[in-house]
Amino acid sequence: MTGTEPQGASAPAQDQVRVWDVPVRVFHWSIVVLVTLSWASVENGYMKLHLWSGLTLLTLLLFRIAWGFVGSTTARFADFAQRPASALAYLRAMARGEHQPHAGHNPAGGWMVLLLLAVLLLQAATGLFSNDGVRFNGPLAALISSRLSDRLSSLHGTMFNFILLLVWMHVVAVLYYRFVRGENLIAAMISGRKPRDEISAQAALKFVPLRWALLCLVLAAGIVWWIAES
Repeated sequence: MTGTEPQGASAPAQDQVRVWDVPVRVFHWSIVVLVTLSWASVENGYMKLHLWSGLTLLTLLLFRIAWGFVGSTTARFADFAQRPASALAYLRAMARGEHQPHAGHNPAGGWMVLLLLAVLLLQAATGLFSNDGVRFNGPLAALISSRLSDRLSSLHGTMFNFILLLVWMHVVAVLYYRFVRGENLIAAMISGRKPRDEISAQAALKFVPLRWALLCLVLAAGIVWWIAES
């Protein structure tokens, strides 16, 4: 397994194992910033900033989808997109107080990630066709009728409330793991490392070179640029 600290490190560091790559961590915290920026910009009427925030968000979402297929072990959908029965079994085991260590997302957390990605992607997509009823139109709003654009604008606003609910659920879960189960998920998403006893002994982690992440990001940015310029 890669990521073991040198023997000369302090005792806590020796027990730390690398589980998250840089692209996943940058994506995670960038989404936090962009969702906040999108909300603040529309609340204050900065629609140009809101547009650029949305396009950047869409770029990162497309990147994350690609990285979910070609990225490092814990970034891949194959690692955490398990059957619903697996997520339910994990939740039942957790309710019984059983500890099931996972290097990346556990089965229940994996479904939360998939749901967040899907909802954010829908939010970004509807934004492309939306309008503010005054002077702002999304880059693809002219391709559809004004009535359909209005409906998508309404959905765009409603979906944000659902995003807030998912964010709240995510925060509650993180706090539960921190203060009830003693697992610091925030620190892991910052440093990329977890204590060895918090990951499965059978985990075989592989990390993909950053140049592949850069290629995925460039391709995603190219797609979004093409959409915005259409």
